[in-house]
Amino acid sequence: MEIQALLITFREVLEALLIVGIITTYLKRMGQNHFTKYVWLGAGLAVLASVGVAMLFQIVLTGFASMGSEMYLKIGIMLVSAMLLTQMVFWMSKHSRDMKGNMEGKMERFITTGNVVGMVIHSFLVVLREGVETVFFFAAITGGDIGAAMKGWGAITGVIIAAIVSYVFFKGTMKVSLKTFFKVTGIFIILIAAGLLVQAISIMQDLNIIGSVIPHLYDLTWFLPEHPIDYAHYLRDHGTAPILSGDIGIFLKALFGYSSMPSLEEVIAYIGYFVGIYLLTSFKSNGNNESTNKIEQEKELKAQAK
Repeated sequence: MEIQALLITFREVLEALLIVGIITTYLKRMGQNHFTKYVWLGAGLAVLASVGVAMLFQIVLTGFASMGSEMYLKIGIMLVSAMLLTQMVFWMSKHSRDMKGNMEGKMERFITTGNVVGMVIHSFLVVLREGVETVFFFAAITGGDIGAAMKGWGAITGVIIAAIVSYVFFKGTMKVSLKTFFKVTGIFIILIAAGLLVQAISIMQDLNIIGSVIPHLYDLTWFLPEHPIDYAHYLRDHGTAPILSGDIGIFLKALFGYSSMPSLEEVIAYIGYFVGIYLLTSFKSNGNNESTNKIEQEKELKAQAK
């Protein structure tokens, strides 16, 4: 859980800090430093609002638990989180290159019209979006104990690393482009999303919401049990210990959705998810290349016409 919390918090906080940093840097460059405080005001209000959302979410989760419907809510949260994480990766891949220009364009319009309220609202919504997503993802990876994720070392470390990276980036010593940086971190986010998807399917099968053609497609407990309890049971039943510890298995399960005895449906969903990501990536890449080629052709025609 802590590694997941670290990656998610790092990603979300870094996005928020980069956007706010781009805005404040632009304001300083334009000699409009007096507007900077309004941007940070909006960001601060968004952090407080995110904490409020977390508290409200926890109350809702507790209510579902008291009604005996907690598992159904967890399934829904896991599935929605998997979709949101996937969408987040694609969104950042598309907008990381133009993020700076888009933010500066909006700030220029706010400065021209003297729209201080617009600056506060804009920075508020930018940070609030990241905060709400973080709360939702924490609910998914902890099974509903949002407070535990917020207070754990993973979330705290993620915030610290994100702050350091953004500081170094704006100091001009960061050599890696934003697009490359988000592509690398996006790989880990995609793996977490795939893990949440198959865990949701596993829970649904345990609750008999959906069936299974082959409940256990294979059994790797002898090599890597997914939990220390499975390790102890295997040792008791077979007299020999599995090759790897159950602590490693529980770590991989929490991070990537590992299962030592997955059903056929879990394996199909896991592989199918990555196939779908690959096809979507290829389709968008081809579309972008076609658009780029079309623009280049139009430029050449205009140059020839002149």
